[in-house]
Amino acid sequence: MSTHPQYPTDLTDTQWQHLQPLLPPRKWHPGGPGRRPCERRQVINGILYVTKSGCQWAMMPTQFGRWKTVYGYFNRWSQQGVWQQILEVLTQQERQRQGRQPTPSAGSVDSQSIKTATQGETKGYDAGKKINGRKRHLLVDTLGLIIRVLVTAADEGDREGLMGLLTAYFSTGIKRLKKLWVDGGYSGDPLKTWVAGLKATHKIDLEVVARQGPGFAVLPRRWVVERTFAWLLNYRRHSKDYEVLTRNSEALIQIAMIHLLLRRLAA
Repeated sequence: MSTHPQYPTDLTDTQWQHLQPLLPPRKWHPGGPGRRPCERRQVINGILYVTKSGCQWAMMPTQFGRWKTVYGYFNRWSQQGVWQQILEVLTQQERQRQGRQPTPSAGSVDSQSIKTATQGETKGYDAGKKINGRKRHLLVDTLGLIIRVLVTAADEGDREGLMGLLTAYFSTGIKRLKKLWVDGGYSGDPLKTWVAGLKATHKIDLEVVARQGPGFAVLPRRWVVERTFAWLLNYRRHSKDYEVLTRNSEALIQIAMIHLLLRRLAA
């Protein structure tokens, strides 16, 4: 059924055609037995509205349905890893659309410390950035598309974040990634030893692209991941970390990238 978008974040018919086959089958209904199944396209529209506008779930317009139902879908699919699964498929489709292999052979890693606005347990103080909150670790391909995201306390080291990203990524069985560009925060013997341990199966080449002196400069290769962080901040829910659970923080980052990919694939 064709639906005319009411809000700028509403899915177009073409975007919905890309997304609908990737959603889980209907096995769980947050409304309980006896309730009429909700329209899942409107559920997604509600989640996108919250992500883009930054509003509280309870202040979501009623056109999207009961906010508890919309949040229920978001939270359940976060628990099940559905958002990551959808992101992986759409990323592969976009890479192929641009004439690339489905999975990347090279990419970049970086982190961003962000203030928290909740009393979530996972938070800490980043002394370097002077930020009390959480840290977003991203692994992106050479196009800036997010391959993996990890959210930790802000006092978590960049090196530990890199290890977490690669461990999660390679656990899927993918072995094509060979080259990573990183900044000076990812140096040190412990990390080199850990990466060397991967080389028997994955052969990762970690290249540090360091800044040359003070002031702003566009750094080769690393500017790609910095642009990705800028894309995320266009979604106001990411101006701070508002989530109690870090897995929901990760899910909302995945959702923002999913929205960007749908817009590209349906253009």
